[in-house]
Amino acid sequence: MGKKTIELRGLSVNYGKKRILTNIFASFMEGHIYGIIGPNGAGKSTLFASILKQVVRIAGHIEIFGDAPEKQLHRIAFVPQKDEVDWSFPTTVMEVVLQGRYPHKRVWQRLGKDDRKIASDSLEKLQITHLADRQIGKLSGGQQQRVFIARALCQQADCFLLDEPFTGVDKLTEGKIIDILKSLKEAGKTILVVHHDLSTVKEYFDRVLLLNQRLIVEGPVDEVFTPEKIRETFGGQFSVLQKAGLLHD
Repeated sequence: MGKKTIELRGLSVNYGKKRILTNIFASFMEGHIYGIIGPNGAGKSTLFASILKQVVRIAGHIEIFGDAPEKQLHRIAFVPQKDEVDWSFPTTVMEVVLQGRYPHKRVWQRLGKDDRKIASDSLEKLQITHLADRQIGKLSGGQQQRVFIARALCQQADCFLLDEPFTGVDKLTEGKIIDILKSLKEAGKTILVVHHDLSTVKEYFDRVLLLNQRLIVEGPVDEVFTPEKIRETFGGQFSVLQKAGLLHD
């Protein structure tokens, strides 16, 4: 078993007076791809925001690589949902990808040749080198997602958080992304993916965390991604589950 990357102990989070996450205990280990699965409003994105210190937890403890989160956040790369990005902002693909180098720099340090080489290599891995000088607002949905995956690779992180990375992309891009995630897994990285297509869960992930404001279960996908646990997670949303071929009448 690999080393522990992220540990959550009794994590609870509110938005205003509404409880979003309740008493979450979970550990994420290196060398695994975790699918974070649950219905809308289950707290999946809030889980990521808590790890990234973007929301204030009301209870519980978070450790990243055995340390306080603020000391280790540079080792975590985040790929946001596409609708959270201002695609009208005037910046190029290369400029976005180079943002992945900023966590390694002090405020006064400038990007150098080595940083640009890492960014170029990241573009090449996503097969978007030809888009380096294009404005991000001129990209297709699949190209946009590839840019933010490239930015994450450029950061050379040890842990990757991806919030619905397959939404609105073509099958070719989806396949390319999952191939990259699997290669990161083989390199000993930790990958957490918020995912909504239940039909591909067993194909894409080796471990899953089922969440609906509280932790339902976490473990190997073949052991815990069962009809019983899926029903417990999604409640009465049986049509969604049947469409995915996970439940039967």
